[in-house]
Amino acid sequence: MNENLIKEMIALAMKQLKFSYAPYSGYKVGAVLLTKEGKFYTGCNIENAAFTPTNCAERTAFFKAISEGEKNFSAICIVGGKDGRVEEYASPCGVCRQVMMEFCNPDTFQIILAISKEQYEIFSLKELLPKGFGPGNLS
Repeated sequence: MNENLIKEMIALAMKQLKFSYAPYSGYKVGAVLLTKEGKFYTGCNIENAAFTPTNCAERTAFFKAISEGEKNFSAICIVGGKDGRVEEYASPCGVCRQVMMEFCNPDTFQIILAISKEQYEIFSLKELLPKGFGPGNLS
């Protein structure tokens, strides 16, 4: 993946932190999802007092994209931290990894975890969910 594109995704994910609704945990997360056609979909985490209805930034981005007809994705960038201070990598939770498994090729889909435009790591979905269960298991 092109380094300029990675930096653009990191900047967009960072901007999403300001939209995060995290009054309970204070842990703000921003994400940007890239389609194979080059379109971006953004997301932030949205907490709920009942906790279970809380939605992660990653799933917010996926659900926005899917609700608009997108189904082909190449990468997602995720940033997060307490009170929006990004000081360590914010890895996707298990539920988000499972949603990614539903819509992405685990070998090629890239997950960018970033602290800044200069400090980031890229993983495949398969690296973060090595024995994932997806649509192929039901064929």
